[in-house]
Amino acid sequence: MTNTREQSLRYVVEKWLAFNPPGLAKVIAFGRTPLGRGRYVCVETTHDSRNLALFFFRHGDGCWRVFPPATTLPNMALERLAA
Repeated sequence: MTNTREQSLRYVVEKWLAFNPPGLAKVIAFGRTPLGRGRYVCVETTHDSRNLALFFFRHGDGCWRVFPPATTLPNMALERLAA
C-alpha cells in the first residue's frame, strides 16, 4: 500500500516542482472534470522568470497524478448460455 504522505497533493506538487523553494507555488484553479467528475487542481509557479502551470488529477486510489484517470466506458457483454 502507498504511504499516505505520498498520496497527498502537497507531496506530489513538491516532487514535481522540486526546483522551487516551498511556498512559491499557488493553486490557480480547481474543480471537477466534466467526464467522470474527477477532481483536478492547477498549480502555478515561476521558474527562470517564466510562469509554469501543472494540472494534478485525483485518481480512484486517492493518489494525485499529472495525468487524468482513465474514463470508465460503458460496455456490454453476453454471457454464454448453458446448453
